[in-house]
Amino acid sequence: MSYQLSAVVADVELLREQTVDLDHAVLAALRQDFALLPVTPQFVEELTGRLPDFRADEPSAEHPFQLVLSSGLAELLARWSRQGPVAYLEAEFAGGLGHQSAVVWLGGEVSWGPRFDGALDRPRAEWPINDALARLGVEPGSWIDPFAELGLHLERDTAGWLAHGQRGLSADYWDELAEEWELRHSALHQQPHRLGPVGDWGSA
Repeated sequence: MSYQLSAVVADVELLREQTVDLDHAVLAALRQDFALLPVTPQFVEELTGRLPDFRADEPSAEHPFQLVLSSGLAELLARWSRQGPVAYLEAEFAGGLGHQSAVVWLGGEVSWGPRFDGALDRPRAEWPINDALARLGVEPGSWIDPFAELGLHLERDTAGWLAHGQRGLSADYWDELAEEWELRHSALHQQPHRLGPVGDWGSA
């Protein structure tokens, strides 16, 4: 199963304030009062006046992102960070192989990163996205790491996150569906068995 992520993550109120007048900004709710802003070509063009550039080669430690963070886009995200930490996150996986990268701005400048990891063989807390989320202030919880704690596993790609935001889903949407199914399934098994109509009994 594949997974792809290209998004800005920050406090929900910070992102709501900064994007309120933008036509192509879609906020998707995460846990702990954070939100995810999918980075689409239309969104970048609206912000900077230019379509984004993408690297032709695979990301690496020297060039950690597929999306070229132009000076205009980086300066804008840095400006947002005067209100609180802002992270840009990228990840792509397919068939068990992939990479992830992250950078964090705070107070108008890069405060951490960018970091790239194409092996993910270190402790989970040191993976770029988890490290970046911890620097945003994500608190530990019942999930395995900050990535899952916020709900970044709930959608598999940009289209999924756009639909998530446009439908106004909460980060707990899939958990709620699972709980509802379990309750319904459990209730069905607790019902006493009732014989159907005579015509349904069949013959021995």
